Amino acid sequence: MKMIKNILSQTGRSIIDLVNFSGYTILVFASSVYYMKHAFRSRREIARQMFNAGVRTFAVISIVAMFTGMILALQGGVELAEFHMQDSIGNLVIATLSREMAPFTAAIILIAAVGSAMAAEVGTMKVSEEIDALEIMSISPIRFLVMPRVVALTLVMPIATIYTNVLGCIGGAIVARSHLNISYDVFYMHVLDSLHFKSVYVGLLKSVVFGMAISSICCAQGLRAENGALGVGKATRDSVVKSFLVILITGYFITEFFFRHGL
Repeated sequence: MKMIKNILSQTGRSIIDLVNFSGYTILVFASSVYYMKHAFRSRREIARQMFNAGVRTFAVISIVAMFTGMILALQGGVELAEFHMQDSIGNLVIATLSREMAPFTAAIILIAAVGSAMAAEVGTMKVSEEIDALEIMSISPIRFLVMPRVVALTLVMPIATIYTNVLGCIGGAIVARSHLNISYDVFYMHVLDSLHFKSVYVGLLKSVVFGMAISSICCAQGLRAENGALGVGKATRDSVVKSFLVILITGYFITEFFFRHGL
């Protein structure tokens, strides 16, 4: 009986903490949107954050995007070859990339490489009382720290998604030519045939939503850090886990909304 009581108590606390954090994250994001009117003043910080999120992750995104397209072409081509339809592998690669895999892959990389760093940086400032110092000087931490990061990641995510699409198609073309004996002309002809405007804008919409969600969650987690270095580590870990879950769930509902209802 005592064990059941402890389990229920722990479950209740977890649910309350989740609701509290969700509300806090929404408030952080809403405040960031409000302070975007000062974005031009913070253009240097936004540019610095875009550099960190884009240029410094260029190599990782390139490798992952290339092999994502290669894996899709290899796995899909093996199955399509059984029905003598391997010429259509270009359709499969671009449809999968543009609708789902490109924004999702870019988001995963930026969560690991950028989001975790945001949470650690803001969390370190929180536990070292630098954020308290900003508030004493009447400087909003949301405007000074969070808003530039939200803007930067929101702008970088669509660029990273387009880049992932391009490199994924290149990787798929290489595998199609080397393993399936499909010429580059045939592969890219099918890619262009299946590159519909709807798939493109849904993928880009996902990337924008993912960028907002990742930056807001990671910064909110950093702002709630406490208990020194241990708290910063916990905030960093939780920011990665929560961001991953949010983009996974959000991506599903965006896909369902646009493709199931025919919008």
